Amino acid sequence: MAAPCAPPGELREARPLAIRAYVHSTGKQVLTLAGYSGAEYEDPAAMRATVVKALAGRDPGTWIVNIGATAAGIGAAYPVAKALGFTTMGIVSVLARDEGAALSDCVDIVFYVPDTSWGGLTAAGHLSPTSVAIVETGTEFLAIGGGEVTRDEMAAARRAGKPVIFVAADMNHEIARKRALRKGLPEPVDFRGAAHSAL
Repeated sequence: MAAPCAPPGELREARPLAIRAYVHSTGKQVLTLAGYSGAEYEDPAAMRATVVKALAGRDPGTWIVNIGATAAGIGAAYPVAKALGFTTMGIVSVLARDEGAALSDCVDIVFYVPDTSWGGLTAAGHLSPTSVAIVETGTEFLAIGGGEVTRDEMAAARRAGKPVIFVAADMNHEIARKRALRKGLPEPVDFRGAAHSAL
């Protein structure tokens, strides 16, 4: 689906409280999309079709679509949202900036959260700052597959009483096999991701 996109718009470093304040200032609700990132999708067209269906009944004047800012995996939903007229936002760890991760060209504003991880739970069992920002700013959540970070964020959103819809999806099988080989692990037989069993 073609979309009128340009290089990423405004880039800000911000903590969760400041991101919440920005969202509040827009007067809009936030639909947060979660799922695979570097693990990609076995069927990316099905993922995009799920996003189109989720956005079909929403007014772009009252909703922002938030994802994790990068172009990979669920980030391929950014062009879909832009083509449908939605403002797009990204929340991601500063690691994305520091490691040169490719951002989507279809994200209007990116918030880099000071964080020593990519998200999910810390060793102490608390949500990382990036995941706190994602859970606190989201009004509703749609997870399409996903790994540990998606699992942790969506579980936290549910505990907070926020609506979470989970749609099962396989990660890219070839990427998963190559990763397992590099790590000296057995070839995977289940490609549904950590979020599947939890959600």
